[in-house]
Amino acid sequence: MALAELYTQYNSVWIPDNEEVWQSAEITKNYKTGDHVLHLLLEDGTELNYPVDPAPLPPLRNPDILVGENDLTALSYLHEPAVLHNLRVRFVESKLIYTYSGIILVAMNPYKQLPIYGDAIIHAYSGQNMGDMDPHIFAVAEEAYKQMARNNRNQSVIVSGESGAGKTVSARYAMRYFATVSKSNSNAHVEDKVLASNPITEAVGNAKTTRNDNSSRFGKYTEISFDQTHQIIGANMRTYLLEKSRVVFQSENERNYHIFYQLCASALQPEFKHLKLGHAEEFNYTRMGGNTVIEGVDDRADMMETQKTFTLLGLKEDFQMDVFKILAAILHLGNVQMTAVGDEKSSVSLEDKHLNIFCELLDLDNDKVAQWLCHRKIITTSETVIKPMTKLQALNARDALAKKIYSHLFDFIVERINKALHFSGKQHTFIGVLDIYGFETFDVNSFEQFCINYANEKLQQQFNQHVFKLEQEEYMKEDIPWTLIDFYDNQPVIDLIEAKMGILELLDEECLLPHGTDENWLQKLYNNYINKNPFFQKPKMSNTSFIIQHFADKVEYKSEGFLEKNRDTVYEVLIDILKNSKFHLCANFFQDHPVPISPFRSAITVKSAKTVVKPPNKQFRTTVGNKFRSSLYLLMETLNATTPHYVRCIKPNDQKLPFEFDSKRVVQQLRACGVLETIRISSQSYPSRWTYIEFFSRYSILMTQHELSLSDKKKICKTVLQRLIQDPNQYQFGRTKIFFRAGQVAYLEKLRSDKLRQACIVIQKNVRSWHQRKKFLRIKQAAVTIQQYFRGQRAVRQAITATALKQAWAAIVIQKHCRGYIVRKLCQLICVAAITIQAYVRGFLARKKFQKMLKEHKAVILQKHARAWLARRRFQNIRRFVLNIQLSYRVQRLQKKLEDQNKENHGLLERLTHLASTHASDLDSIQKLELELEKLVTQKRTSEEKGKKYKEDTEQKLSKLEKQNAELQEQKTFLEQKLQEETEEMKDKMDDLTKQLFTNVQQEERQRIILEKKFQNEKQDYEKEIESLKGEIKTLEEEKIKLQDQIQEEHIIQDGLKLEVGHLQKQAKMIPELQKEIELLQTQKMDVEKQVQSQKQEMREKVSEVAQQFFESYDVEDVRSRLSTEDLEHLNEDGELWFAYEGLKKATRVLESQFQSQKENYEKEIEALNFKVEHLSQEIIHLQKLFREENDINDSIRLEVSRLTSENMMIPDFKQQISELQKQKVDLEQRLREQAAKMKGKMEEMPNQVHHSLSEKGQRRTLEDQTETHTKEEEKQIATIQEIQKTINHLKEQHEIEDKVKSKIKPEAFNLTLENIVRNDIRGYTVGTKPEDLEEELDMKDRVIKKLQDQIKTLTKTIEKDLKPRGVVVNMIPGLPAYILFMCVRYADYVNDDDMLKSFMSITTNGIKQVIKEHAEDFEMLSFWLSNTYHFLNCLKQYSGEEEFMKQNTPRQNMNCLKHFDLSEYRQILSDLAIRIYHQFILVMENNIQPMIVPGMLEYESLQGISGMKPTGFRKRSSSIDDTDTYTMTSILQQLSYFYSTMCQNGLDTELLKQAVKQLFFLIGAATLNSLFLRKDMCSCRKGMQIRCNISYLEEWLKEKNLQSSSAKETLEPLSQAAWLLQVKKITDEDAKEIYERCTSLSAVQIVKILNSYTPIDDFEKRVSPSFVRKVQAMLNNREDIPQLMLDTKYLFQVTFPYTPSPYALEIIQIPSSFKLGFLTRV
Repeated sequence: MALAELYTQYNSVWIPDNEEVWQSAEITKNYKTGDHVLHLLLEDGTELNYPVDPAPLPPLRNPDILVGENDLTALSYLHEPAVLHNLRVRFVESKLIYTYSGIILVAMNPYKQLPIYGDAIIHAYSGQNMGDMDPHIFAVAEEAYKQMARNNRNQSVIVSGESGAGKTVSARYAMRYFATVSKSNSNAHVEDKVLASNPITEAVGNAKTTRNDNSSRFGKYTEISFDQTHQIIGANMRTYLLEKSRVVFQSENERNYHIFYQLCASALQPEFKHLKLGHAEEFNYTRMGGNTVIEGVDDRADMMETQKTFTLLGLKEDFQMDVFKILAAILHLGNVQMTAVGDEKSSVSLEDKHLNIFCELLDLDNDKVAQWLCHRKIITTSETVIKPMTKLQALNARDALAKKIYSHLFDFIVERINKALHFSGKQHTFIGVLDIYGFETFDVNSFEQFCINYANEKLQQQFNQHVFKLEQEEYMKEDIPWTLIDFYDNQPVIDLIEAKMGILELLDEECLLPHGTDENWLQKLYNNYINKNPFFQKPKMSNTSFIIQHFADKVEYKSEGFLEKNRDTVYEVLIDILKNSKFHLCANFFQDHPVPISPFRSAITVKSAKTVVKPPNKQFRTTVGNKFRSSLYLLMETLNATTPHYVRCIKPNDQKLPFEFDSKRVVQQLRACGVLETIRISSQSYPSRWTYIEFFSRYSILMTQHELSLSDKKKICKTVLQRLIQDPNQYQFGRTKIFFRAGQVAYLEKLRSDKLRQACIVIQKNVRSWHQRKKFLRIKQAAVTIQQYFRGQRAVRQAITATALKQAWAAIVIQKHCRGYIVRKLCQLICVAAITIQAYVRGFLARKKFQKMLKEHKAVILQKHARAWLARRRFQNIRRFVLNIQLSYRVQRLQKKLEDQNKENHGLLERLTHLASTHASDLDSIQKLELELEKLVTQKRTSEEKGKKYKEDTEQKLSKLEKQNAELQEQKTFLEQKLQEETEEMKDKMDDLTKQLFTNVQQEERQRIILEKKFQNEKQDYEKEIESLKGEIKTLEEEKIKLQDQIQEEHIIQDGLKLEVGHLQKQAKMIPELQKEIELLQTQKMDVEKQVQSQKQEMREKVSEVAQQFFESYDVEDVRSRLSTEDLEHLNEDGELWFAYEGLKKATRVLESQFQSQKENYEKEIEALNFKVEHLSQEIIHLQKLFREENDINDSIRLEVSRLTSENMMIPDFKQQISELQKQKVDLEQRLREQAAKMKGKMEEMPNQVHHSLSEKGQRRTLEDQTETHTKEEEKQIATIQEIQKTINHLKEQHEIEDKVKSKIKPEAFNLTLENIVRNDIRGYTVGTKPEDLEEELDMKDRVIKKLQDQIKTLTKTIEKDLKPRGVVVNMIPGLPAYILFMCVRYADYVNDDDMLKSFMSITTNGIKQVIKEHAEDFEMLSFWLSNTYHFLNCLKQYSGEEEFMKQNTPRQNMNCLKHFDLSEYRQILSDLAIRIYHQFILVMENNIQPMIVPGMLEYESLQGISGMKPTGFRKRSSSIDDTDTYTMTSILQQLSYFYSTMCQNGLDTELLKQAVKQLFFLIGAATLNSLFLRKDMCSCRKGMQIRCNISYLEEWLKEKNLQSSSAKETLEPLSQAAWLLQVKKITDEDAKEIYERCTSLSAVQIVKILNSYTPIDDFEKRVSPSFVRKVQAMLNNREDIPQLMLDTKYLFQVTFPYTPSPYALEIIQIPSSFKLGFLTRV
């Protein structure tokens, strides 16, 4: 279709306008070819006849459906007014600042902080395709990062725009995105350092201009380096063309660089006082602009931020202070006053305050600086001339020096930043961020604008080539024939500037001439280019300017100052003065050395942005233009080697007003930044591009039934297009897309709108017809009804007479009475029959009940007598049995208590004897000291004659020593008396105690209870006495320590006296004599110790004799005589004697096991002590290793078992030591045999069973004797290693921790083998115990421990690791592993084994943790163990015995409650573990369902006829309607059903299941809503319907699963309200009020965002007007909600674990054979 045919009535066009650039107008009459005017109607109602001959037709306006698109290339008509209008609608109405234009991101400066840059937004864009989300700087950064990671190719993000457009902020956000998504795991914080470089460069390189408060006055290319894992490892920065003139000159309402004002604002700080600064208004270089303050900016706070970032980059305070000194020196230099001396001279006063401060800060010579600021040196071949300068020349020299210093300082700071960002290692790829000035044109343009526009010409050329290349690749990929597109090539302008004999070369040539001037250079330009180059022009009214036709606009440049700025010269003498400065930083600036090469290695070979500084020879000096051109070449080389991404920043107005759109300024910038050129290139070919699926979805309404019946959609699209568009040149078919000429999509939209409008008319016609038909039928039916009733009434009136009425009434009366009589008779008959039946039935039931009660009464009487007889008999038997058991057991217990008391007495006596021996040794040492003192006194008296000077001192010392000796003697006597008294008291108490015990044993059974009470009281008193003795012993030990300290002090004094006497008398021969005396005293001490040992042995023999007498006094014959024959017969009644014997046997076994365990403990301790003595060094190393591994050992009981096994490998050593003790046991065995023979003779008359029991008692006594022997051996070993143990006490403390863990395992092994050991002992010990039996017991113990290890490992592996959820949940009780674990806990409680319980619980919790760690991503395993952990926790509560958990238990369950342990601590541990599993469980579910949410809830369209597919332009969406692999709403429901079924199969509690579903629904709602906020194309009425439909699917799923009470539906309320907001009418005030009242779950920011993003899909929908949005926003201002746009998808609701008692009884639970737990048996 020809373009002219589209100029029909009701279409709109754009016409030029002086104010708004372009104005919209509607065509009122169809245009025909040949018409001279176009009839238009303006928006204000004015009619206009627009001339079109010979002028071209005005550009057509796009349909409203296409306005506001994310991508400008999606517009059907691509031209300047369409672009401008689309940007206006998005910026002003939708408050969207970003728009795509092909490969360009257009960014409008909102002049307002927007909530679209948070971390949540960054994570939302991370990993997304550009076409899937709204345009954003983060989308461009993500595309660059993704292409770098995918293609391993370097990328560049080119940010350009004029001052105030937001370049710096955009570049900062891009760098922040890279730092966030590629954060490294190291502690170097490279990302923070990269971001920290921005505040520093902004402080020293940004300034306030008339257009921008924070304008970058330099270009910057930041190269961010990444490693192979795509994480930031470093960065490098290159700068271009710093505006040095700003240091010495600022225009009105402008400022110098920020750093100067920050310094002045901090001048009063203590660290800056030495800089002698003041307010910014006091310095010439900071007050030129007239205003030194920026509104809303705190320079002092910015200074603190600058210092903070310096520190973050590792630049210390010394470096910072050096920088600040140079900056302060520049300010003081600007205040140096130049005084004119005549017309040709000038001078500077040496007393100038600022000159002195400048020289002081930079450490310069005042006289030289003052001289050469006003003079210059001219060097010729023959002589050197010093020439004075005028005041103006001197001021220029001063300013040039200031600019030079600042330029070097700026370069130095950048270099130091690069060093701070330096990285070690190889760079894999990089992303460069170019923040560079855009095209500039002012009223007065100078050298800076010339260089800036030159750089933009180069960038525009690179941009055009890249766009053309992309277009060419697109056409080739789609197999579309293409021809060369005519696009603007700015190479001639670039040649004009940089080619040979170009403007820059002529400028450099003129700079080399001694008398070169701007006028001469300009004249050369006129001569070379006027009328020769079309891009160069001379102004008509000026001879000092020239015009260059740039790609964006014509620019007039003033030639004044070009040469001076290009030379950038400073007099060499001033440079030499600075070189010789003693301030090292200043001197280094001007040294002749090359700039070091940057350590950053790129994938391409690039040169340094700085050229090497050459010697200051004016003939070879590099000019500014030459430097800039070299750095620009390097920049273009870098950009050409990377994949570029373009960001064009637009300044919407010059007044910095938020969301104000100035069309003139925007158009000017669009032309300058290349956006319109991109549009023009695209519009010349096929700008509109649709995929076949998109075209089919959008325009299926235009297809016929025959066309829709075809299966190949590509063929359908071709057929439809050939029918609709006759001209085949207007479109092309590619492989995957259809390419349209400009305007063809608008034509198709018109056809679609016409078809829909026609369909709407047909629908309206039929609806109205149906409505009228229904109304007519209702009226007709009403009329028929009225006629029917009317006709009936008339017929009745005609047929009825008075006689007929009387007859009818009489018949009715007769019928009434007859019917009443019949009914009464029937009722009476039925009543009589019912009463008769009731009487007989009631009598029969009463007789039957009486007979039953009588039988029950008789049976109760019989049962009463029978049960009473049985109960009496059972009670008598039990009473006799209990009395016999009590008799035997109490006798044995009294014997055991007596034996224990004897052992304790032995121990106390041994301790007392040991104390006595120690005190005796102390007395010996004191006597030895007295003898030594006496000898020293005699020596002193003989030396008094020769040493009178020392007489007084020695007498005083001797008197002190005598006093101390006297005190020691008194203490000695006191201690001896006290010890003697205590030993006597102890003997008396022992005698009294033994007598009391003898008398108690001889008493009758009725007095045994009293005996026990007295014995307990005596025991308590005795324990108190022991405690008091221990306290006294402790005090004695302390006194002993004090005595030893005093003795040491005396030794020190004696050593001093010996030295003095030796020096005075030189009698060294006395020392050997003293040593001999000491040896004699030591021998005496040994004799005393032997005597003490002999006394100690006698005391033990006495105690043993007393015990022997006690045992002999307890005669069995006496006991037997007390029992008569009748009692014996009575005892043996019903076999009770056998029962008594069995009870006595069991009690004996218990006592035997206790003594056996004590014996084994003593033997182990003896063996351990022997081993420590022999291998002390090896033991210390071993203990240290065990201490280091102690934490890991405590965490796992299995490791403890294995470690215990490794320790048991030492048993063979123990066996060898035991064999060495055999000789010592010979005497003990002999005594055992004799005592057994005596006992055997006394028990001859007793039955064999009793004799066997008493022989076991003798055997137990034998064990006691063995225990005493072992105790003695242990004491001897302790005495031998006492001194050594002091050195390793700290290791023992560490070893105690290990012993505690061992003690948890050892009782388990002892409990498992206790019965067998005791039984073997009884069978094996006929007369005494053999050493070989003890070795066998140790071997058996080793085997049992190994068996215990295997069982624990098998149990944990089977229940916690080998069980598979699917194998357990089928046909089994839910939570079966939990019940098995609890029954193991109950067994530990049953046997009352605390160590077993702790071990089992620790193994269980560690095992569950290990399973969860190994299967962290397995949903079924997590669900399985969450359920079992929860059931295990409930079992611990249900059977804890606490009343609150027992209310719902059955009586049988209450009987199974735990008896001995309180497991509340373990319940808390399990609760924490369950919470941990739940969080991991939720995380796995979220990770599985997260990829399905947005495609299924938002993108997939299940409702027929509401497709929201629209053209997407250059950035295509990644999703597609016909993509069979994409996720749908069904996918989400299937995933939810899978989660639900798995949780139900694993027996997860209903409340926990509801909480999990609530968490999932919150994630679905939050993720969908967040994506909706960031996708304008999804904000439509039809999409709201689709979302509402999807929510209904979720609600139906909840209803189907009976989960309405889970509060999951409430979590979807924000999404539901957003869907409602998209569908509701948004026009009137009532609509605004309804939105305010209904949308309570959405914040004000979210509501406004949805309203601004609302996008119509068809022409029938209306856009939301800005006035309506403002009304809603005004109502929402009263709300106090968080101004947050995105919902936190990581938010977790608090989980609660409700208590639900188990309905299963523990007795009915069976362990399946498939579990392979055969070693577990039910008790």
